[in-house]
Amino acid sequence: MIQIEETVIRKLILHRVRSEESKSIISADLLDYSNQDEEILLKKVFLKPFISHSQTFEFGHEIDLDYNVLFNLTRSIYEGNDFVEQSGNIAQHLISSSKHHNIKDGDLFIVKFDEIKLNNKYYEGLGIYKFEDKDSFIETSVSNKKIGFSFRKGIGNKKPDKACLILFTEEPYTILIIDSNTNETDYWQNDFINHQPKNDNVNSTNNFLTLTKNFITQQIPTDFEVTKADQIDYLNRSVDYFKKHDTFDKQEFEEEVFGDKNVIKSFRQFDQTFRQENEIELSDNFEISEQAVKKQARVFKSVLKLDKNFHIYIHGNRELIEQGIDENGRKYYKIYYETET
Repeated sequence: MIQIEETVIRKLILHRVRSEESKSIISADLLDYSNQDEEILLKKVFLKPFISHSQTFEFGHEIDLDYNVLFNLTRSIYEGNDFVEQSGNIAQHLISSSKHHNIKDGDLFIVKFDEIKLNNKYYEGLGIYKFEDKDSFIETSVSNKKIGFSFRKGIGNKKPDKACLILFTEEPYTILIIDSNTNETDYWQNDFINHQPKNDNVNSTNNFLTLTKNFITQQIPTDFEVTKADQIDYLNRSVDYFKKHDTFDKQEFEEEVFGDKNVIKSFRQFDQTFRQENEIELSDNFEISEQAVKKQARVFKSVLKLDKNFHIYIHGNRELIEQGIDENGRKYYKIYYETET
C-alpha cells in the first residue's frame, strides 16, 4: 500500500505510559540515532508493518471532528507546532484513554516522517506506536578472553502491539491502524484514535469485491439454478476484471462479469441492500487499488470440492468443464484440456 524506500525520519521521541498516570514518563528530549543503518532499522520496525495494509480510515467524531483530540494534536504537529510538546500531549491523551484494568503499560514511540509514498504521491506522516510486550534475546560478550552471555528483553522484529500511521493527505487525513489485542479492549481504536472507514479507492475496491463475493456465494444460488462450477466462474471473472482494469465502472463490470440481464438485475438489488445494511457509500466509478485486489483475491476460492476424493482448481475457461449424470445415477465432471504439465 505505502512505499518507504525514500522515506526519511525527521523526529523521534519515546514516552513511557502507565495506567497509573503518576508513574508515566513524558520525555522532553528527542531521540537521536547516529548512522544510516540505524535509520534503516527504525524504518523497518515502524513502517514495514504497514506496507501490506489495504484498509484505510479517517478521523471521526459523533458530534463534530473538531472534538476529536488526536486529530487536533496531529494536525498541530503537521502545521509546524512544537513536536516535543504535542507528542507529550498525545501521550497524555493515550493515558487518559487507558483506564480499563486490562490495558497494559508500554513504550510509546512517536515519529515524524517525510516522503511516504501513497498512490504515486509523497506525503508527510506521523506514526504512533505502543509496544507492550518485548522479545527475549541472548546477548553475547567477551571479557578477559572469556565469552559469556546474558538474557535481555527488547524490541526486535516483533510488530508493535498497537500503532497508527497518519498520512497527511488532503483532509480527511488517511490513517492505517494496527491493533493486535482487540479482544481486551477497544480503547486504542475508539477512545484514543476515534476513526471511521475512509471513502477512498482502497475501501471502494474492498467493499465492491466483498459485495460481489457475497452475491455470488449467497444470492445467486437462491435466485438461479447454478452449479458450483458456475459460481467459481463468476468469482474468477470478478477478480479478473479488477486485475485487468485500472478504474472501476459498475455498468461495464456487470456486463463483463454477469452478462445476463436477470443476473444483473438481481445484483443491483443485492448491491442496494448491501449498502443500506452496512451503512456505506459506494461510487459506481473509482480508481482500483491493486493492493486491495491482491489481498481480496486470496479469499475468492476457485476450488471445486467433490466428496473427499477430488479437488478441482478452476482458473479459466468455464466452457472446458461439463457436469452430468451417468446411466447409473453417478454425478461426474468432464474436463477438456490441450496440454498436460
